[in-house]
Amino acid sequence: MTDTSPTFDFAPQTRILARLVEGVRDGQLDDPTPCPGVAVRNMLGHVHGVAIAFRDAARKDLGPTTDTAPDATTQDVGPDWRAALPKALDELADAFRDPAAWTGMTRAGSVDLPGAVAAAVAVDELVVHGWDLARATGQEYEPDPTALRVSHDFLLASVDAEGNGIFGPVVPVPEDAPLLDRTVGLSGRDPGWTRQA
Repeated sequence: MTDTSPTFDFAPQTRILARLVEGVRDGQLDDPTPCPGVAVRNMLGHVHGVAIAFRDAARKDLGPTTDTAPDATTQDVGPDWRAALPKALDELADAFRDPAAWTGMTRAGSVDLPGAVAAAVAVDELVVHGWDLARATGQEYEPDPTALRVSHDFLLASVDAEGNGIFGPVVPVPEDAPLLDRTVGLSGRDPGWTRQA
């Protein structure tokens, strides 16, 4: 039986995120992000951990990196983050080029899930945290359109009858708002957040 799960290329979004990482100034590492209590340095550390965990999930290389629940508030950037984080993002994109990454079961964040679902979770992390970093550091952000659509659909499907998504209560956004704003709202963030907020 042939697997018909849709696949997509991670590379456009990982390259966009790598450029955002490159644009972070050292003096911004302690600045706040749209996630309460999470500084830029913690968000960078979280993204690094996410890239490694989902790279290993795609490879079905299960162990400490895939068994640990992510926590953006405690992760920090390492001393070599400017080189290590883009490298991990490249490796993540490369791992999902293997058709086997999209089939069967795997694990990430200590949760067992199908490979195709792991891909959707991973790209959602890249899209939403790209927005977090861009807003926190004053950079322009236009995510990869395919990644954005996958992220939006994944978050929309997770909303329950009470209006809660996987990251907390959904922030209402007009239906005619840009897709990125609607996706950010589904993630429990205010699309109007600024560094002065």
